[in-house]
Amino acid sequence: MTNWKEAVQANQTQLIADLKDLIAVVSVRDDSRAADGAPLGPGPRDGLLKFGEFAKRDGFEFHNLANLVGYVEYAPESADDQYIALLAHVDEMPAGDGWTTDAFTAVEKQGRLYGRGSSDDKGPALAAYHALKTVRDLALPLKHKVRFILGTDEENDWACMDYYFKHEPAPLLGFSPDAEFPIINGEKGLAQYEIHFQGSNAGDVRLLKFQAGERTNMVPGKAIATIQTAAPSKVSQDFQIFLSQHAVLSGQAAIDGQQISLTVNGKQAHGAWPEDGENAGTYLADFLSQYSFKESAAAFLSYLGGIAHQDPKGSQLGIASHDDLMGDLSMNVGIMRFQQDADSYINLNVRFPKSTSNAAILKGLNSTRPVGISAEFANKGFAQAPHYVPADDPMVKSLLRIYEEQTGQKGHEQVIGGGTYGRLMKRGVGYGALFPQRESTMHQANEYIEIDDLKLADSIYAQAIYELANLD
Repeated sequence: MTNWKEAVQANQTQLIADLKDLIAVVSVRDDSRAADGAPLGPGPRDGLLKFGEFAKRDGFEFHNLANLVGYVEYAPESADDQYIALLAHVDEMPAGDGWTTDAFTAVEKQGRLYGRGSSDDKGPALAAYHALKTVRDLALPLKHKVRFILGTDEENDWACMDYYFKHEPAPLLGFSPDAEFPIINGEKGLAQYEIHFQGSNAGDVRLLKFQAGERTNMVPGKAIATIQTAAPSKVSQDFQIFLSQHAVLSGQAAIDGQQISLTVNGKQAHGAWPEDGENAGTYLADFLSQYSFKESAAAFLSYLGGIAHQDPKGSQLGIASHDDLMGDLSMNVGIMRFQQDADSYINLNVRFPKSTSNAAILKGLNSTRPVGISAEFANKGFAQAPHYVPADDPMVKSLLRIYEEQTGQKGHEQVIGGGTYGRLMKRGVGYGALFPQRESTMHQANEYIEIDDLKLADSIYAQAIYELANLD
């Protein structure tokens, strides 16, 4: 019987070194820099190529599909033509504000490794990759091949996996190391919605610009607005009072003639758990909505600062839903843009249980949309249905047993609002690497991973690869 914790130790020094190297690659999608050979910008491509360097060093062949997705495959002679999949991603969220270190320089302190992507998903991805290397080095017989598949667009539209599944056969089953232990065998539906309108103003006070949010699945930690008014000093005084009444916020005001720029700093969080953050955009809109704006500026601010403010379950928006398996719907106002006399929009990120649907959510949103704006919310990009693999599936039972054996803790099924690549497989789940009772810093400033947790996940993944690749 293999002692997995001992077996993975030979690769773990390299695992940490690889993570430090990978954090240094700023693999954030940037469509403004997209080009031939870099369809999502140079960052995601460079992250993929760095993984290719690791694979070549370790004696794997790295299959690069259009600089969108890549994979390595372990296929011992004992294996048939079917394969199990480990689906991870190398892209990451923008750094955002609030870091106490350089987000793209790995910093090791107090048993943690800090850096953007350390926990989502570069650290867990490398733990799974090195686990596969361990299984290969042990030369154990497998019934099925194993593929480690690395995407470059998980934080956005999943273009990478769309490409993969159009060009490659589907896996038998698998897991994504981009979630939580003991297991994630259910995921809520996932969709985003957007309303566009012309930024119109009139009257004595005008909204010239409003900007908050960088990604739909991230609670905005910063918001900036510029307004024109005959009384900027009064607005500045009001703003300081507002900040003093909300201890969770900070901010500043800058006056330039009859224009005043206001900045609010809230708290970033993962869009799947908006209640964990403080949405700087809706707070700023809440402050500004007290003034006599006109036309679409008034509608934009009153909507964001009113029914969309602090409504993580979508109750005020008319989209709340609950079922006993998946719990409550969650809603994040991810991106807010207003530009005078130009395209302006509001983007919502919604995670929904089986008790509702994309169509029902659209109907609800449009029944409560900003009064004074004739445009309607429309689905933006994909709308993924809820996903669930039953707890009695042999794969789920095996993964829970492995978790229990290696941690000594009781395993149980879980359903989350976060979306992982696991949902792309009929028998696919999320599996680590965040352990219970650990703080999640995904999508937040000062993101980190516990080094001992990463090493334990490496061991769990090695056993999981071996056992899943031998399931009937």
